[in-house]
Formats: sequence, C-alpha cells, structure tokens
Amino acid sequence: MAISETATPSIVRVNAAEASVDFLLDILERDGGIIIENFISPDTAAQIRADLKPYFEADGGDVSGFFPKTTRRAIGLLGISDGCVDLALHPLLTEVASRLLTSRYEYWIGQERQTAVSKPQISSTVGFQVNPGGEQQGLHRDEIDYHTRPGDKAMMLGAVTALVRTTKANGATIVIPGSHKWGDDRMPLDQEAFPAELNPGDTMLFLGGTYHAGGANTTTDEARETVGIFLCKGMYRQVENQYFMVPPEKAERLSPKARRLLGYAISPPFCGFVKYKDPMEAIFGVVDEETVKI
Repeated sequence: MAISETATPSIVRVNAAEASVDFLLDILERDGGIIIENFISPDTAAQIRADLKPYFEADGGDVSGFFPKTTRRAIGLLGISDGCVDLALHPLLTEVASRLLTSRYEYWIGQERQTAVSKPQISSTVGFQVNPGGEQQGLHRDEIDYHTRPGDKAMMLGAVTALVRTTKANGATIVIPGSHKWGDDRMPLDQEAFPAELNPGDTMLFLGGTYHAGGANTTTDEARETVGIFLCKGMYRQVENQYFMVPPEKAERLSPKARRLLGYAISPPFCGFVKYKDPMEAIFGVVDEETVKI
C-alpha cells in the first residue's frame, strides 16, 4: 500500500486480514495512529465484555477528575480475562510493538563487546465503560509518565479495542493524527481531533506521543466499553525488583521515606499507580504531603 505524505489528516482504517506490519509501522510513523478493523472476533469481544462486567459494576469511579465521573474501570486485565491475554499476544500487536519498542544497546565489559536486547513490556491495562453523560477527557499523551521530549523515539504503544459499537455520540476515543510530531509548546485543540469509531473487535493502535482522549458520551442509553493494552520499552524499571525483594509485608515496618525510596511511590504524573492510587495510599494507607492524588 502506498503512503501519501500529504494526505488529509484523518484516521486511516485497514482490515486486520490485509494489514502488514510494515504498513502499520509506516502509518504509525506518519500519523501516530491507525484503526485495525476485525482485530479480534466479535465473539472474543463479547467474552471479554462478560469477563469485565462485575469489575465495572464494582468500580466506584474516578475521584481525581482525570476520568469522567460516570466512567467505570476494570484493571489488571491479563489476570481476569483470558480473552485479554489473547488480545495482548495478538501477532500483529506483538510484532509491531517488538519492532517499535525493542531496544538494542551495545557496551563493553572489559575487552569484550556485548549486545543487550530489551523487549517491550506491559505498561498498563484497563477496561473503560463510559456511561451516558460522561464528559470528554482532556487531550493528553500517554508518554508524559516517562518525561519524553520532542524527537525522542517512541516509548509507548497503545491498543484500544472496542467491546461494543463505539461512536462519536457514545464517547469514542478521539485522536489528533500527526500530533506525535508536535513540540511540547503546541497546545492540542479539541477541534483538531477525530473520533475513532469502532465496531466490536476493532482496535485503535496509537503511539504514546499521540494526543488522544476519551470522548464525551452524549447519549442517554448507551455505554461505550473498550479495553486498552498499553506497552512500553522494557528497560524502564528497577534493575533489582524491589517489590519482590522487599514485598509490602516487609516494607510495612519501614518508614514512608524508605518505602518511597524502594519504589512504593508515584513518579508524577501517574507512573507507578495501583488501582489508580498512589501505592503509599492504596497499599499502606499513608496520606501525607507527598502522597500523589490521581
């Protein structure tokens, strides 16, 4: 498929059966996002929806304001839905992520030249149920958690898959094509964004530097349900895994300062959250002047 560099900004659509990895990468490089139709089957989407239903019903909603008050979430998706495991391991997603996010690094140990290959990892997973009356989310880049700068190579890849028909009216994700190339000084405007309208099983694939947001649900009787699988470069984590070396039951006896030093804290704006809370609050019940509210 030929790629036009002067195409009118919009969201390109391609059927999963016809999508090559090279084509997906070319469009992601140019536009920052692409819709892949029939990414998973409607039956798989329906099963994931059934798996997430009790978690949506149990969620009390976001208190920080980052998500609309009517939005309900399900988290830790690979631990609660086999369909989400299959989604995260989809060959197109894993190959695009591998080629986009794998880091190769050469270094010396003594007089021997070494090569390290760091593969992508899950950054977060979340199911969204945007209920009627939900306001539009603020346009944002997911890579803000990693403090990236203009010109940096992609740090994250997001895949948002529809469990029900998602439309502009019921809150489909909105995306600004090409915004991954903008500098930090350029403010995103709502009128620049396009709704990623999806059928059940369709996926919106986008870079972490692309401005996007959950749309407003202006309907009275439709909930927009999607699941997001977000991947990032694999080397952005602790060298020694402190959460296994000093698990919460051992960290409990330490001071808040020591727990934060171990990593039981958030790197603002959101990096390191647990159930959309600062771990110091979610795990240890610590609310002080350093506790981050999200």
